[in-house]
Amino acid sequence: MAGDSVSTLILFIAAMLVAAGVAGTLVTNVNELSNSVDTYSGDVTDKIDTDIEIISDPGSEAVYNASGAETITLLVKNTGRKTLATDGTGLDVLVDGTYVSSSDMSITVRDGGGPWRGGAVAELEIDRSLTTGDEHRIQVTVNGAKETFEFYVP
Repeated sequence: MAGDSVSTLILFIAAMLVAAGVAGTLVTNVNELSNSVDTYSGDVTDKIDTDIEIISDPGSEAVYNASGAETITLLVKNTGRKTLATDGTGLDVLVDGTYVSSSDMSITVRDGGGPWRGGAVAELEIDRSLTTGDEHRIQVTVNGAKETFEFYVP
């Protein structure tokens, strides 16, 4: 009779150790999954809160200065809720499929300067020589929000 209770006690302790090991593994995996979801949701929130619109007139001669410094000037409106950086970080610009580095462009907020908040318009000036008599395409991307602008240089 004493032998039955000792073997039952040993089996009970073994079952508790296995259950504790399984519970520890589950807690660790759930914690890692929770951290992953938090990180991903923060990125998705940034993408949802970011939106831009190029409001320049493609028919205007103000877009490209062919007779002077050969610069492309675009007016870009922040239509999202997130304040965007004015130093070019997070902003990817392609001119006719060629990447423009932040050293070849400048951003100036037109509405009184300061931060590029939602509703504010910024002037994006790109140092790039374009061929005349051709159609050109500029793509501006920030936090996954993509806007394309096509214009003709006479």
